[in-house]
Amino acid sequence: MGTGKRGLLTAALTVVCAVTVLGAPGTAFAAPVPTTPVPTATPPPSKDLEEVREKLDRLYHDAAVATDAYNGAEEKAREQSAEITALTKKIVQGRQRLAELTDRAGAAARDQYRTGGLSPTAQFLLSDDPGQFLDGAGRVLMGQQATKKLIAEVARTQQDLQGYADDAAVRWKKLDADRKARDAARRKIRRQIDTAEKLESRLEKKEKERLAQLEREAAAKAQTAWLDTGVLKDTDAETSVRAGKAVRYATAQLGKPYVWGAEGPDSFDCSGLTSQAWAAAGHPVPRTSQEQWKQLPHVDVEDMRPGDLVIYFDDASHVAMYIGDGRIIHAPRPGRTVTVAGAGSMPILGVVRPDATAPSHGGPDD
Repeated sequence: MGTGKRGLLTAALTVVCAVTVLGAPGTAFAAPVPTTPVPTATPPPSKDLEEVREKLDRLYHDAAVATDAYNGAEEKAREQSAEITALTKKIVQGRQRLAELTDRAGAAARDQYRTGGLSPTAQFLLSDDPGQFLDGAGRVLMGQQATKKLIAEVARTQQDLQGYADDAAVRWKKLDADRKARDAARRKIRRQIDTAEKLESRLEKKEKERLAQLEREAAAKAQTAWLDTGVLKDTDAETSVRAGKAVRYATAQLGKPYVWGAEGPDSFDCSGLTSQAWAAAGHPVPRTSQEQWKQLPHVDVEDMRPGDLVIYFDDASHVAMYIGDGRIIHAPRPGRTVTVAGAGSMPILGVVRPDATAPSHGGPDD
């Protein structure tokens, strides 16, 4: 590598962030995870190129964390918008009811005005027919009771309207905060991806090829080390009908591009793929990898079966779907497509099973 090139790399390596280790790409659902053994003739990577790989890993991991924050804020904003819409309908209905009650109260007041506002006793003394007055007095009593009920209903409707308005104000404030969080996450995602792309763009063609090889080698090394632990000894025994449907949905997305924030049908991010796969199976799950980790039932890695979701990194910033035989399907990161990789090619935080209580059957393709 020339001195000028080394200077460009050194300048590019000043960016600091976090990352997703890139999985080895697969070609089909039934194909084994490709591993790339290190040829004896392969020259050792230069220190600068290895540092580039590590920097890219950190950048894309940081972008994944920001993507999860963006997706979470987007989901909350959708929920809050729906709640505000429901409150708005209640406010409109309440105002219509209040207008109706106000009209009725006005009619009662006008009727009282027409009677001169005389008390029942005065009306009795002035009446030529006491019997007729007594009938009228009964109606007056009923009218008074109706008026009290009307006043109480007006007060209750006003209280309800105030409550709806206060609730809507609180939800608008939360919605605004979540929108700001989403926008901040969006800016961070773009910063990280732009920086990573600029870093890669400064590499020559041979360096890019060597970098891709380093990524494959790192993934294969991690997968081999994971398999050597014997973790797969008792896995893959059974799965459920819904899990099989989720696996088939994920498999059908192979080759589609990763796009942050995407939930299909033409592109996906990591949790967009897993959440849509389980939605297609009739069992909705949380939108983000972090919420999938928090809310879904945990199972031991040794007990995982096809359809389970494998959560990666200490911050639960990446998720994939286990498909059996030590393999996963996932949307890796920007610039990559939905692919098959080794389940152990990234640091596993844990495994969750969306349909933990569902009955099992023989396999995902039944």
